[in-house]
Amino acid sequence: MKTNLTVLLILISFSIHSQNYKFGKVSKEELTQTADVNDSTIGAVMLYRKHRVDFEYRENKGGFLQIVEVHQRIKILNKKGLDWATNKVRLYNRSNASSEKFQGLKGYTFNIEDGNIIKDKLKSDGVFDEEANKYWRYKSFTMPNVQVGSVIEFTYEILSPFIQIDEIDIQSSIPIKVFDLKVSTPEYFVYNKLLNPRASYIPKLDVSAKNITMPIVYSSDVLSANLKDVPALKDEPFVANIDNYRSKLIMELSMTRMPRSNLEYYSTSWDKVTERIYKNPDFGDQLDKSSYYKDDIDAILSGVTDPVEKSFLIYNYVKSKIKWNNFYGYTGENGARKAYKEGVGNVADINLMLISMLRYAGLRANPVLISTKNNGIPLFPTRQGFDYVICMIENEGFNVLLDATENYSTYNVLPTRVLNWQGRLIRENGSSAWINLYPSSLSTDVTSLNVKINPDLTIEGKVRQQKTDYVAMSYRNRYANLSTDEHIKSLERNNGELEIVAVNMENTKDSTKPLKLTYDYNLVDAIEEIGGNLYFSPMLFFATEENPFKQETRDFPIDLTYPFSDKYMINIMIPDGYAVESLPQSEKLKFNDVGDFTFLAKENGSFLQLTVSLNMKTSIILAQDYEVFKGFYSKVIEKQSEKIVLKKI
Repeated sequence: MKTNLTVLLILISFSIHSQNYKFGKVSKEELTQTADVNDSTIGAVMLYRKHRVDFEYRENKGGFLQIVEVHQRIKILNKKGLDWATNKVRLYNRSNASSEKFQGLKGYTFNIEDGNIIKDKLKSDGVFDEEANKYWRYKSFTMPNVQVGSVIEFTYEILSPFIQIDEIDIQSSIPIKVFDLKVSTPEYFVYNKLLNPRASYIPKLDVSAKNITMPIVYSSDVLSANLKDVPALKDEPFVANIDNYRSKLIMELSMTRMPRSNLEYYSTSWDKVTERIYKNPDFGDQLDKSSYYKDDIDAILSGVTDPVEKSFLIYNYVKSKIKWNNFYGYTGENGARKAYKEGVGNVADINLMLISMLRYAGLRANPVLISTKNNGIPLFPTRQGFDYVICMIENEGFNVLLDATENYSTYNVLPTRVLNWQGRLIRENGSSAWINLYPSSLSTDVTSLNVKINPDLTIEGKVRQQKTDYVAMSYRNRYANLSTDEHIKSLERNNGELEIVAVNMENTKDSTKPLKLTYDYNLVDAIEEIGGNLYFSPMLFFATEENPFKQETRDFPIDLTYPFSDKYMINIMIPDGYAVESLPQSEKLKFNDVGDFTFLAKENGSFLQLTVSLNMKTSIILAQDYEVFKGFYSKVIEKQSEKIVLKKI
């Protein structure tokens, strides 16, 4: 990835005269210093950040306790930086013995008034607890009296009974002036250590060792760094998850070597990872249970022999029977049996149940472990890298991916949250393999647009659309549950004086069929009359007016989510008393070997007929192709906005 020097320099000149980062010792210079920020999207700068990970041996706690210490000092530059007043910390929360403890929170907001430093203390009414689910809770806090120019500072500790170390972000969405990092791990715990290779900022880490003598004697491995001017990680349009490109330290526990004990290996290979996951009772055991649904499935499949029909009936039964509670996970939350009884469950409860039912019906169905887009891409063998599971059927001539958590997903049309590179298929015989998750076929959107120009220069006509696969799923998710009035208002929004009537949708609930949409429309402001000539864009309210790709350069790939084909067939009736003065010239454009745009226009008697199509055979555009793609897309928008000119005769 090409390194952007302006990002490395973070476009900030911020001279801090006092380098005292002791907690509570904020200086007047830090409060009065202004920042020369050439990038207005930067709302704050982190003056100092400390992140320490250490382990202490506590016999009364049964061994080693992980201690994470965090200290941050942040200067608020403008209104965009005020969001940094609130912070949220995620904590594991399963039972008293295996919960993480949040302690030692202290915080102050510093302002300067009449030349004096005013300090507001974080109090208990600014600290909040939130239960996410049975596994996780959040501790959040909001700093008091934060305003533009404030410096906020806080520190806290997390006590964890686990020896797994969470990923440590080195980059933030704002620049970091000084970052003090130290991770100390006992010799008994061996970690794979990796800096994210996708990041453009790769810091240098120092490796050392130290001896611990109390309360027991052992050696500790130390990773440390004192970093200056860490650049902000700037998001870009159409990036699936910017965190995939964040500079971060990843430490995956590979084995333990305790005294007088055998070596215990953890995530050493993907086969070992999947083997351990399969042995988890909340995963593998859920696939073997059938007594709770057996009678119901027997009744549903009575007389059915075709495996495709069996899969269809079971898949739709699960979607209608069990509702998703919006929680991810590759292990069940309450177990498939309870989810079946109560009609609600997490991702694993639902999709592991689906796999079990399909196997019961004689189909070759297996789980596929996935890291969703929000979870990032696992860079080496790790159980923590997965947060989702779907189903794959591998029957002869019938290979499909299924996810029963969404009403409008269907065969090989998955929720877009899971379209993240590849998933790990775990077969019943214990073997595992990577499978590609990116869609291979084009999702289509075909629009037929009839246009009639009235004597008062208003336009009326009819629209017919047919949408398939991901385009159809997206439209159903957005509109299927709206009333007709809500649907019409949404279509009219941001489209000038457009009035839509008589909307009709077919196959709204049947995801196996194309979604069909028809409506009549009236448009007031689409034609401009100059010197007796009429000027208008033939694509009317379907034309793309603004190019989302405005950056001169780009650091990260563009994620278009899925390959697609958009096609418009436009039929314009030439009004009486007018003739064609000029038509946009027909043109064909190409982007590498994966994209093409066609604009065909012709006069046919009393009608103008246009065909406009844009096809993208890939969903990922690499950063090195950005300049070419930007030029291609700019020409597409320019062509869509070209005018037809009719002259009065």
